[in-house]
Amino acid sequence: MPASPRHSLASLVEDFEKAGSDTAVVSYRGLRQHRASYVQLAFLSRRFASELQARGIAKGDRVVLWGENSAQWVSAFWGCILNGSLPVPIDAASRTEFVQQIIADVKPRLILADQAKLDNLTSDIPSFALESWPDCIRQESDYQPVGLSESDPLQIVFTSGTTGSPKGIVHTHKNVLASLRPIETEVGKYLRYERPFHPIRILLTLPLSHVFGQFMGLWIPVLLKAEIHFEQRIVASELLEYISLERISVLATVPRVLDLLQAHLMGHIPDLLARLNDAGNLKAPGRWWRFRDVHRLFGFKFWAFVCGGASLSAGSEQFWNGLGFIVIQGYGMTETTALVSLNHPFKLARGTVGQVLPGREVQLSKSGEVLVRGETIANTTWQNGVMQQSSSDWLATGDLAEFDQSGNLRFRGRAKEVIVTAAGLNVHPEDLEAALLRQPGVRACAVVEVQGETGPQPVAVLLTQGEVQAAQIVAAANSELADFQQLRRWIVWPELDLPRTSTGKVLKREIVKRLSEGDLPSLPEGDLNLDSLGRVQLQAQMEAQSGLRISDAALQTVQTKAELNELVRHASLSKSEDIDHSYPRWPWTPAVQAVRSLFLHSIAIPLLRFLTRAKKRTELTAIPRQPVLIVANHVSSYDLPFILYSLPRRMCGKVAVAMSGEMILDWRMARRQGHWFLNAIAPLQYFLVTALFNIFPLPQTRGFRRSFRHAGAAMDHG
Repeated sequence: MPASPRHSLASLVEDFEKAGSDTAVVSYRGLRQHRASYVQLAFLSRRFASELQARGIAKGDRVVLWGENSAQWVSAFWGCILNGSLPVPIDAASRTEFVQQIIADVKPRLILADQAKLDNLTSDIPSFALESWPDCIRQESDYQPVGLSESDPLQIVFTSGTTGSPKGIVHTHKNVLASLRPIETEVGKYLRYERPFHPIRILLTLPLSHVFGQFMGLWIPVLLKAEIHFEQRIVASELLEYISLERISVLATVPRVLDLLQAHLMGHIPDLLARLNDAGNLKAPGRWWRFRDVHRLFGFKFWAFVCGGASLSAGSEQFWNGLGFIVIQGYGMTETTALVSLNHPFKLARGTVGQVLPGREVQLSKSGEVLVRGETIANTTWQNGVMQQSSSDWLATGDLAEFDQSGNLRFRGRAKEVIVTAAGLNVHPEDLEAALLRQPGVRACAVVEVQGETGPQPVAVLLTQGEVQAAQIVAAANSELADFQQLRRWIVWPELDLPRTSTGKVLKREIVKRLSEGDLPSLPEGDLNLDSLGRVQLQAQMEAQSGLRISDAALQTVQTKAELNELVRHASLSKSEDIDHSYPRWPWTPAVQAVRSLFLHSIAIPLLRFLTRAKKRTELTAIPRQPVLIVANHVSSYDLPFILYSLPRRMCGKVAVAMSGEMILDWRMARRQGHWFLNAIAPLQYFLVTALFNIFPLPQTRGFRRSFRHAGAAMDHG
């Protein structure tokens, strides 16, 4: 617990300085990694608060935040909190038209957005690009504290669920503090056990414009002095690689990402399900040892998933628990300021969303709808330019649930989505979707209501994989369902993915609209006309949208949009491309760098000078502040030695060299050297060249995106 009760969220900024130089935020712009410490965040937040005050932006004025998660976004948000201004966080994926409507409604005094988004906005309101605003505002902090109380508004969050229209929810400091206090009390009991594992690193895939994203990305990390990593990519193999490389402790994400990771593991380890079935009732230590190969893939520091934003299937929860991981689920919504209930990480109640947290009161209506009241409930909305207070203390959530015998809340789905058949029977789409997702070949699905000849009927909307037929999938699912639940109509969705919110929820209203309008076009015919870089960009976009791992080699053969559609239909969620290229980081260690520097300056460069009588050029005398890309014209095999020879001594040791990936692979695999002796010494040749010249592969046909990421990581390491 803090020394004294918190009266506003601004007190958390004081905790930033207590964490000092500990890393607070790790984010990416392109291929480059950016780190910010807690003390840097505190200073940036106060500078931004000073800028707001200098511009006459006062307590209660609105500031729009529209961009990807970053340290700049975080510090701008906290700067608004310090000044009492109301941040209006908007999902980075929102359409420009939607953002224009919000701007017209809230009438902000300032807009902060990614530069590409600002370029598409039409507004006379002053604005900053999130990428560059720290360089454009006041460099010193002369921020004057503003009187803040629990009852003051904190932010306006515009929510657009899967069934309703967008609306602005006004959170107060009290709403968030009521959610935070029981967590802070519980965390305090375990902080002494955290020290050997410090820092806890949390990987967040949700936007900070979402309340669950804020909970895991803004409020919780401060209590633990944790390191928060932001990641927008949802390709399972890349997430797994990131978790291992960055030694992530906790993944905070949505159920869809866990499903993608599960499919990837099952493809990577074909006998995994059989091993899970054989594991029986092993305790946690036994499961960890039985599945140590899985834990090795994640890295041995990783231990937990925190899942929210949508409901997690029982099968997925059992899968991850069975492997020895902890899965923590919570239940909440924007109006409840995130959490209503939470599964305790060390007292898990499987199949539920946990116990109702202190400070909340939950009742179930006769139909099973969840009714909530308490200090966390935001009972004020922003509509037509003004705040409007709710007349009732109780919030009707629109969600269906039930309590188990231990008082844990079990989620049953959305009330609006329940399908009442002509026979008067209630069909819960979540039950049907769970049966469909258990069938092989189903990437994703949704069950929606359509009007049939005999009344409302459930229709399955499927994203399939491989050659499996939709009719076979539905028949297998029906064998698990009661007669009144049977699916008799289905369609195969023709696009890369079902329409979703930023948290991965399927937008069923969009599906129903498309079905009613008959607007379900496939990708049209036509030549793609893409060069190699264009294919890389297309591949990244397709993977981000669908969650699939698209084969580099397969994409090279695609010429038309129809072929592209067919490739996605048969792409594997689980099996990543068989790429043997290795991207080692051991050449970046101080010991190897010292050996490399000694070799270059004592042997390689003097030998080059002796053999060629080359004169050293002196035009480049200082190390540039930014990374430099040097492209050789390949006049000879000695391009690299001559380049290193011409660089300043201090810069010479800071060069990473991209070489032909196929040549390096031949060295590593001891093949195609033309002679048995050359093949025998090829691995040694690979080791020496890698160590002494810091080379890495740049493949010509496949796997080049990993090469680009490795180049970015090399620059991050200096």
